[in-house]
Amino acid sequence: MSAKAQDHHKRLTAFMTEFVFPAEASYEEYRRAAGPDDHTVPPVIEELKILAKERGLWNLFLPSVSGLTNLEYAPLAELTGWSMEIAPEVTNCAAPDTGNMETLHLFATEEQSKQWLEPLLDGQIRSAFAMTEPAVASSDARNIQTTMLRDGDDYVINGRKWWISGAADPRCKILIVMGRTNPDAASHQQQSMILVPVDTPGVSIERSLPVFGWQDQHGHCEISFDNVRVPASNLLDEEGSGFAIAQARLGPGRIHHCMRAIGVAERAMALMIDRVTKRIAFGKPLAEQGVVQQQIAQSRNEIDQSRLLCHKAAWTIDQHGNQSREARQLVSMIKAVAPQMACNVIDRAIQVHGAAGVSDDTVLARLYGWHRAMRLFDGPDEVHMRTIARGELGKEKSAFAAAVTG
Repeated sequence: MSAKAQDHHKRLTAFMTEFVFPAEASYEEYRRAAGPDDHTVPPVIEELKILAKERGLWNLFLPSVSGLTNLEYAPLAELTGWSMEIAPEVTNCAAPDTGNMETLHLFATEEQSKQWLEPLLDGQIRSAFAMTEPAVASSDARNIQTTMLRDGDDYVINGRKWWISGAADPRCKILIVMGRTNPDAASHQQQSMILVPVDTPGVSIERSLPVFGWQDQHGHCEISFDNVRVPASNLLDEEGSGFAIAQARLGPGRIHHCMRAIGVAERAMALMIDRVTKRIAFGKPLAEQGVVQQQIAQSRNEIDQSRLLCHKAAWTIDQHGNQSREARQLVSMIKAVAPQMACNVIDRAIQVHGAAGVSDDTVLARLYGWHRAMRLFDGPDEVHMRTIARGELGKEKSAFAAAVTG
């Protein structure tokens, strides 16, 4: 790590151990008391945000604000993954806000930035990104059916979205909505993005969907848009640029999820090692069982391999930009690798915990559910594997490859 990254790492480590981990009990107690369908904010979140700001641990994800490169941010995001429900948010580095802030930073007008980006960067509000739809395969964004049709000085939006993360949070004030503005244009120029305040007439949050039975505090919502009218000045960039904006937004978002997944896997590994050293079976600790030792070794190999690939992808974004061919290939690689790795490690930790591992007495079941879902969101594994394969198949042969293949 650079000297700057080391300094942030040291301060973030202290913040996590002194404040974040001790706050987990308070967070869980509030959520249990409020009930599974409640989406209000545990007070400890806002308290910790103040402390993080005071310590300069704020907006670390955005290079233009933090001064950190993607490679310098990677080990910091990994630390926040150790406390997935608290640490990313209290440092203002939580999805979907990070992707939305990146999008606004790149494409918003001065007026749009003042109204929405500034309060997001300050942590005053939260936001959501409305792209996925229930009626189409949204892994191909060209399928989107929601319409955004120009009517004088306004756009009128009709359609239905779902899995809109963050929309149930009472602090969520703005949606970035992707829809079809010109069905007659070329397939990649039919879509646009527009800013829609949550309280706009015609916007209805129908429900929040659970992930493996668990309702996240911020929610994953189904939203209907019934003749929603917003000013044309709310359009991001220009008509027909929605697909390009989506690609620019999803690149950093994907790698940030992967950075945190490595921290999650490290927590699962720590819980696994603690368990096997304390649990006695057949007259000796589980740690002395050969099969358990193999699971620990496999987990360490997979975590460190994923970390190195993630750091290579981050370095490549720093060198060539997140829209470069090199970066897109590596982001697809780590997006296919990191969630599967996390699932593998968490699954092994569940196994050595026995029945406790699948209960809510440990965090493991919840961590597994989220990372199994990660193999779908921000592009399913199969789409990323196709991207990787196409990249390999489209490469010009190296001199060695040409020599050995004739």
